[in-house]
Amino acid sequence: MNIREQTCLIIRRGPDFLVGRIIFSVEYRWSWSPWDAWATRSWKRAEEMAQRTGGDIWLFNPIAAQLRPARREAQRRAG
Repeated sequence: MNIREQTCLIIRRGPDFLVGRIIFSVEYRWSWSPWDAWATRSWKRAEEMAQRTGGDIWLFNPIAAQLRPARREAQRRAG
C-alpha cells in the first residue's frame, strides 16, 4: 500500500470536520475528529462542499495521522 494514496481532502470549519448531511434535512453533521470526516480525492467536490458549508479544505492522511491545510497551487504543480 502506498501511504500517499491514502491522503484525502476533508472540510474543516473552526475546530470541527464535516461528516455529512443529516438525512431528510438541509443541515450538516460535524465532528471534532478528522477520522469521522467526509473525504474525497476530488478537488472539485471538495471546493463545492467547502463553499456550501463555509469551511476550508484540509489534507488528511489517516494512516500517518497527518492533517494540514490544503493548497490548490500544490495540486496544480503536481498534476
